[in-house]
Amino acid sequence: MKRDIARELFRSYRTKSRKNSALEEDRTKKEDPEKLSNILSDLVTTRDWKKGIAEGTLFTKWSEIVGNEIADHCEPITLFEGKLTIRATSTSWATQLRLITPDLLKNIRSRSEGALVEELNVIGPNAPSWKRGLRTIRGAKGPRDTYG
Repeated sequence: MKRDIARELFRSYRTKSRKNSALEEDRTKKEDPEKLSNILSDLVTTRDWKKGIAEGTLFTKWSEIVGNEIADHCEPITLFEGKLTIRATSTSWATQLRLITPDLLKNIRSRSEGALVEELNVIGPNAPSWKRGLRTIRGAKGPRDTYG
């Protein structure tokens, strides 16, 4: 029994020393270090991250892509399967954005290459909730349940 343990320890030590010597050989090779930009571009290419990076750029550079005036009144919320959802600050801005959707799409496609935006969905601001507050009743339907 003790011999078996000793043999296993010896084998594990021998394989570890082989691995360590292989690592030392790799470290001793005289090569120039690679540039970080080259390593990152290879990583992006091999992992197929170009689309995700382009979509992230669309969100971070939104004001540059659509212009400052439009960006002040809307923000991108989600991009899922080519459908970009934009939330406007008011219902009137949501209506205006719906009217210029073709121009916005053309602008987004030309300025954010790689982000696959096929459709725009413009929504208005968040509606107020009637479920909480001073004058709420449990089980009531909100403002429609005033007289009953």
